[in-house]
Amino acid sequence: MPFFFTDLRICPPGRHCAVLACWLTIGLLTGCGQAEKKPPTEPETPAAPSLPGPDLTALADSNVAALLTPYLNQYPGDEVVIRTRHGNMRVRLYDDTPIHKANFLLLARRGVFDETVFNRVVKGFAIQGGRGENRTIRIARYRLPPEFRPQRFHKRGALGMARYDDDQNPDRRSSSTDFYFVQGEKLTPDQSRQMAGRALTPEQVRTYASVGGVPALDGKYTVFGEVVEGLEVIDKIAAEPVDPYKWPLKDVPIKVEVAEK
Repeated sequence: MPFFFTDLRICPPGRHCAVLACWLTIGLLTGCGQAEKKPPTEPETPAAPSLPGPDLTALADSNVAALLTPYLNQYPGDEVVIRTRHGNMRVRLYDDTPIHKANFLLLARRGVFDETVFNRVVKGFAIQGGRGENRTIRIARYRLPPEFRPQRFHKRGALGMARYDDDQNPDRRSSSTDFYFVQGEKLTPDQSRQMAGRALTPEQVRTYASVGGVPALDGKYTVFGEVVEGLEVIDKIAAEPVDPYKWPLKDVPIKVEVAEK
C-alpha cells in the first residue's frame, strides 16, 4: 500500500511491522529444545497492588464501550501530563469523546504508554506515539468506535487517535494505543476550506489561519483532546532527525501521568 502524507496508519511498512511479529513469538522461542531448569529459590516479593478497571487482555471491539463507560464514571479524569526529554505537555481530554477519554486514562494509569516512544514524526504535519519495541504489559488488540464531533478539529496541538485506512477499517474505528499530536501549518481561509474533509465554521477557519493545523484530517479521525501547556514540545519533537520510516533516529520516550485535581 502506498504511503500517503496524510495517512495516520498504525504500522508503517518496513522493519517496525516485523518487530511486533518477533515480540509475539518470543514466548514460543525461549527455551526451545532445552531441558527445563528449576530457578534458584528466592524470597517471595509482595505482589503489586491491582489497579481498578477492566482487564486489558479482555478488551475487544465488541465490549470496549460497555467496559470503559462505567470505568470513566467511577474513575474520572480531565487532564494528563506527557513527559518527554524535550519537555512536558499538559493535555485536556474532552468530555464529549468519552470512550477515547476513558481508554486513554485507563492505559495511562496502567503504565502502557510509559513503555512507548514517538514512533512517527512528520515535520509540518504531526507527531505520532504509542508504539514501542520493548512492551512488557499485556494488552489485547482492540479498537475504539469513532467519536467524530463537528466542534473538534485538527488545529495545532489537537490530540487524535490513529487508525487503519478505510479499506481495512470501513467503520473508521480508532487504534487503542496509537495517538498523535497535530503540528500542521498556518493556512489561508481558502486553503483550509479546500483541504477540509467537511464544512468549517468561521471560527475554525480563523483558527487554522492564526494557529495552524491539518484540516484534511477533519471528520476522518477522532480528536479527543488538546495541548493546553507545552505546545513548543511538539515543534521540538517534530524537528528530530528521522529514518526513512519517519521513526526518530534517537528515541523520544513517553511518560504519561493523569493529572489529579
